[in-house]
Amino acid sequence: MTLVDVSAISAALFITGAVFIMLIFGLLSFGIVKMFEQRIRAGVYSFAGAVVSAVSFGVILKQWFV
Repeated sequence: MTLVDVSAISAALFITGAVFIMLIFGLLSFGIVKMFEQRIRAGVYSFAGAVVSAVSFGVILKQWFV
């Protein structure tokens, strides 16, 4: 196993990735919890929010960092 050089990653890219990863997976986990609580509408809204967040993350990555 080798070491990975992450010195080429900017602070803005790291912070953007960290924020969006926490947002997307937070909404997914919240949606799963709401589904177990039989609150279907809140769960679907959370899943939809996770999808919208993932798409906006992709757009932001394409516009600013690629």
